[in-house]
Amino acid sequence: MPAENTPTTSGERPRVVILTGPTASGKTGLALELAQQFGGEIVNADSMQVFRFMDIGTAKPSLEERATVAHHMVDVVDPDVPFSAGRYAREARRAIESIHARGSSIWLTGGTGLYIRAVTEGLIGGVDPDPALREKLELEHQKAVEQNDPHRLHRQLVEEDEAAAAKIHPNDTRRVIRALEIRHTSGQRTSELRDNHAFGEALYETLHLAIDPGRERLAKRIDQRCQTMVEQGLLQEVRNLRDRFGAHVRPMQAIGYRHMNVVADGQCTLDQALASMQRDTRHFARRQRTWLRALDNVHRHTPDDVPGIQELVVRFLETP
Repeated sequence: MPAENTPTTSGERPRVVILTGPTASGKTGLALELAQQFGGEIVNADSMQVFRFMDIGTAKPSLEERATVAHHMVDVVDPDVPFSAGRYAREARRAIESIHARGSSIWLTGGTGLYIRAVTEGLIGGVDPDPALREKLELEHQKAVEQNDPHRLHRQLVEEDEAAAAKIHPNDTRRVIRALEIRHTSGQRTSELRDNHAFGEALYETLHLAIDPGRERLAKRIDQRCQTMVEQGLLQEVRNLRDRFGAHVRPMQAIGYRHMNVVADGQCTLDQALASMQRDTRHFARRQRTWLRALDNVHRHTPDDVPGIQELVVRFLETP
């Protein structure tokens, strides 16, 4: 079995509280509160917070917050270092094992569904990425979006691997492209490879909590967060990153960073970039909410329902 799918080893399966939700839903504050209350440590599951020096635009927990509750998988690599879901899964599982060995509760917190699945379910191994093919598929997707047909690649996947397509939302472009990449590179269906490489037994006991304040409230929170990021100096953070790593490293294409890049290039004003950043963040949150609604065995709460969440966590952590 590939290294990415090697289970953790301990006598008792660790109990992991998964705390997800769309961006700006209140995950960070709630995770800090609950981890403190239940004597826990947080394992970051945000794909951007693994990068050093990218603090404001990723809404990374502050140094003071990280001093209050131990955090793992934050500031792992520089932005010019490639970082994969496979590497994330290996390192996050090691963190989970160490937390479990200390007797602390484990809080897997973030909005990157791929990273959460990589940790809890494993990844398909044995098929190396094909950068040229992936770039070709990404260009095809961009062209399809421009032609108002954003689900074209997903329909292609339905034709080539219907079982895999049924498990991937049409908006989850990254997974659609990866499934097509595997199909074209290996000649095998993703669904077949997943069956061959699946864990025989779940690695962890999990409680999956999804935090969502609702569409309208979330939109207001997003707009305010983006405004705050700009006020905190996101543009200067981007300029510092450009000076150190260049403007074209992959993480700089993320929401917020790509918007400030355009300002740094003198192609638009800060106010124009902020409006675009708010709009694109709202669209991203909508895709996250769609993904979360499709998941089974998830407890959905508003961020204000702390008593209800606490009750679930007590039962999960303390029931023999």
